[in-house]
Amino acid sequence: MPNTRSFLAAALLSTAIAPPALAETTLNALFMAQAAYSEADVRAMTDAFAAANPEIKVNLEFVPYEGLHDKTLLALGSGSGYDVVLFDVIWPAEFATNNVLVDVTDRISPEMKDGVLPGAWTTVEYDGKRYGMPWILDTKYLFYNKDILAQAGIEAPPATWAELAQQAQAIKEKGLLEHPIVWSWAQAEAAICDYTTLVSAYGGAFLLDGKPAFQTDGGLEALQYMVDSYNSGLTNPNSKEYLEEDVRRVFQNGEAAFALNWTYMYNLANDPKESKVAGKVGVVPAPGVEGKSTVSAVNGSMGLGITTTSQHPDEAWSYITFMTSQATQNAYARLSLPIWASSYDDPAVTAGQEDMIAAAKTGLAAMYPRPTTPGYQEMSAALQQAIQEALLGQASPADALAQAAEGGL
Repeated sequence: MPNTRSFLAAALLSTAIAPPALAETTLNALFMAQAAYSEADVRAMTDAFAAANPEIKVNLEFVPYEGLHDKTLLALGSGSGYDVVLFDVIWPAEFATNNVLVDVTDRISPEMKDGVLPGAWTTVEYDGKRYGMPWILDTKYLFYNKDILAQAGIEAPPATWAELAQQAQAIKEKGLLEHPIVWSWAQAEAAICDYTTLVSAYGGAFLLDGKPAFQTDGGLEALQYMVDSYNSGLTNPNSKEYLEEDVRRVFQNGEAAFALNWTYMYNLANDPKESKVAGKVGVVPAPGVEGKSTVSAVNGSMGLGITTTSQHPDEAWSYITFMTSQATQNAYARLSLPIWASSYDDPAVTAGQEDMIAAAKTGLAAMYPRPTTPGYQEMSAALQQAIQEALLGQASPADALAQAAEGGL
């Protein structure tokens, strides 16, 4: 019997110290529920990842863009929450300073470094380090209704913001539309993106030597243009309450001749199931200002990063690299254009959206950044309030921006 007992003891001991069977890892990921990729598309991408990685489960949560920043910080403060988060190009400075995201510089392969468009990397960079992978590469474009322009006798879309106002006036005078232009000017980040597009056109600056500079020169001219367009009646007055999805709804209902919006609107507005203006949608880079610029563009890109509280950073990185891979991005290129340079020569990506690709090649190269500062949220909030006050006539553009410059840093 001693041999039997020894065998059993050895068997029990080996069972105790043997590595357990591979357990399923669960990741929690936070995304936004608007613009770019739809919730259904993100779920489909994630299902494809799960099929290829059955040992990893991903729980998805979607919030409006306006809740994305604070939700990320609140979860981090609780010491739990998310493994993977979607973050805006304006947040790496703050998130790096406050240890929100993991520095993944050493995880990025040579193929990633060489294959991703140089401008896309700025989405996830701060102080020489990279805090994730770029995922949504985007800027705002000028969309126009080809039929309405033709009815007004307009042969080509505007090349300058002054021409946009002139063409809108012609459309209004012919009785085609009462308010030919629609924007997303609600007191939210959307308004800052439209404002930044105009700041880039007028050659303005947000910060000089670390101090606010938007209250003069191009920054002031940009807000004056917004106020003039609003007061003239050329701009839909509800723009001051609109976000991007409101802009899309108005434009694809045929209620606007011009709209500033992100890439995702192009194919949705051209979808007969979604839109009354399918087949009539034109798109060009946002206009410039004579003598100052030929086009204008805001950097509206977003990245995917690993939180510093994640217990599964390796699995989180596997998920991020799948979601940002060229194969995945090419498959969903009709909602957000890929970060990969060679994708723009792939007929599977470009077919049917040649106008969008042509506009992107110019617009993405001209992307103008919102200020890179750990105090961005405060500056943005001050500017959002200034824009609203100026649009509502509660303050002149000069006074509104001067007040924002005093309180925004």
